[in-house]
Amino acid sequence: MGKNEFLTPKAIANRIKAKGLQKLRWYCQMCQKQCRDENGFKCHCMSESHQRQMEVFGQNPHRIVDGYSEEFESSFLELMRQSHRFSRVAATVVYNEYIHDRHHVHMNSTQWATLTEFVKYLGRTGKCKEKQKNKRIRADMVEEEKQEKEILKQIERAGQMMPAVNGANSNSGSEPLREVTLENGVKIGFSLSKQGIKEKGEASRVVFDEAENERANKRKKDEKSSRSALEELMKEEEKAKERSNRKNYWLCEGIVVKVMNKKLADGKYYKQKGVVRKVIDKYTGEIGMLESKDVLKVDQEELETVIPQIGGLVRIVNGAYRGSTARLLGINTEEFCAKVQIEKGIYDGRVIPAIAYEDICKVHVKVG
Repeated sequence: MGKNEFLTPKAIANRIKAKGLQKLRWYCQMCQKQCRDENGFKCHCMSESHQRQMEVFGQNPHRIVDGYSEEFESSFLELMRQSHRFSRVAATVVYNEYIHDRHHVHMNSTQWATLTEFVKYLGRTGKCKEKQKNKRIRADMVEEEKQEKEILKQIERAGQMMPAVNGANSNSGSEPLREVTLENGVKIGFSLSKQGIKEKGEASRVVFDEAENERANKRKKDEKSSRSALEELMKEEEKAKERSNRKNYWLCEGIVVKVMNKKLADGKYYKQKGVVRKVIDKYTGEIGMLESKDVLKVDQEELETVIPQIGGLVRIVNGAYRGSTARLLGINTEEFCAKVQIEKGIYDGRVIPAIAYEDICKVHVKVG
């Protein structure tokens, strides 16, 4: 029996050791190889297969790192949505759940060196804080409304108590100072006489009317400030979505594109339209030409988006609302932008007044 055959004690021990999670610094993401110790990792780095992978990495390092970063971020947020959608949770708890999968994208292959940097990135882009801010603002508004209602109730009670005090004082020419204590601890003093009862009552009504007007004005100001705060939050959310969804690739399946390569097949397909059947490595599309029915593989740099007629369907291929389907409402030829209205999804009905031509593309509609 050989030394390292399947049922030898050494082979069984190796499988047991490799079964659980191991140190991150001894993992090679390009080769998807986990080493058990520093010596094994060093030997792997000197291997021919690793050297070939590093040559591939050296040709376009930024694209590979961005791809790993995007995959890590999407997997991390998807786990949060599934397990902790409506609760606050520490980032370390989610990370520990995430790394239970041995084949996850390791953080040492992304643009973030530590979990803290990744959490700060999520905070800057607003992917984990916007809902908390909206919830806190709504809670503050509810608390203010409760306080205003309580004050109104106390004032009404004070107004009901004053006629009783005036009636008790009508039998004598003058009455010493009387005090009425409200629920909040505030004391109101009364010193009334027969001649002054009517005047005092009118004065008190004037005071209450002025207080009511002040509260109404304050309520209007609070409503304006809350609306402005919500508008600011919406603007911040829009900016955060723009930062997170603005990518350097835009191809997606089902859109109509125009070939702009003059040298391809001696210019045979120049300015001809085709449908993206498949996206390869995010930057290359498998294009089915509409006229010749030929199938080509073309890089996105040699393609151009197509704008349909007004009323046609478009796909938003880049920017804040990336991936949404919308209806073209108008075109501004001077500013090279269009007006669209999103259809379906969580942004259904939202109108985007100005979106760049290159951020939208015609959707291919099958006939029959």
